[in-house]
Amino acid sequence: MSDSIRIGQFYPANAVPPVKGKTVHRDAEAASQGPTFKEWLDSSSLKFSHHAETRMRQRGIELPADSIMKISHAVEEAKQKGAVNSLIVYRDIAMIVNVPSRTVVTAMDGSQLANNVFTQIDSAVIVKEGRTS
Repeated sequence: MSDSIRIGQFYPANAVPPVKGKTVHRDAEAASQGPTFKEWLDSSSLKFSHHAETRMRQRGIELPADSIMKISHAVEEAKQKGAVNSLIVYRDIAMIVNVPSRTVVTAMDGSQLANNVFTQIDSAVIVKEGRTS
């Protein structure tokens, strides 16, 4: 990986960290160095709302890290197409995801999928099992 991570900041390999002792305003700093590590992490990770976590527990839905990575990639694809609220289907699990915030709003398993109508979505992504990136 060509990027380096320093405490509290995400630096691309070609960026120079601020010099100690110099005052740099966040706006100028953000323009020259990119997002903080927390901002970068928040923008790239998949989050689960309290409601989604509750539904997943109730329905016995467990997602290992590799599955979350596949779903996260599907959310990124939806974002590139301009989606706002997307239905993501992975195996026998369906999730409604708010794409801009990368937040899973609710989730259901195969038994709840039958005879269900999904509303207030603008896109759907079907994640293939073999998909890795």
